[in-house]
Amino acid sequence: MTSDPGGSVAPGEFRTALGRFASGITIMSTLQGGVAHAMTANAFTSVSLDPPLVLVCVDKGVRMHDAVLECGFWAVSVLGADQQPIAERFAKSGRDLLSQFDGIGTAPGPKTGCPVIGGALSWLECRTSATYDGGDHTIVVGEVLSLGADEAVDPAALIYYAGRYRELRGN
Repeated sequence: MTSDPGGSVAPGEFRTALGRFASGITIMSTLQGGVAHAMTANAFTSVSLDPPLVLVCVDKGVRMHDAVLECGFWAVSVLGADQQPIAERFAKSGRDLLSQFDGIGTAPGPKTGCPVIGGALSWLECRTSATYDGGDHTIVVGEVLSLGADEAVDPAALIYYAGRYRELRGN
């Protein structure tokens, strides 16, 4: 093995290779100046159990980036299979901020007030504890302040695999 293998990876090939990795779908939300911001995020994962930490990657080119960094608090709602329209809505750029949540049931998180999506499989509220440069994204690590899971909802998860939303059932 050489000390510097070098080389470059074509963006399309990179996207195709990573498309073979199934990921859960979440909605990340925050507040900036009293206005709710949200985005669909599949680059979300747990980091640590003690202390409880998670991370999400936010594109530096979207308005959510500045909003979440300015606020310092955010929520993540883990979507169920029946919530694909919500994932699609918040994946689109240029939504009107004041109407983007119209028709979507939300509740303010009990600790931060950040919107939590109704009917989500689970949700977490976080305080940003660290940020790291991640190329065209910022890696935002959050300390989990509160969380919940709705045992009454269908446990089928919404996932993204091979360029499409799909359903994952536990049985």
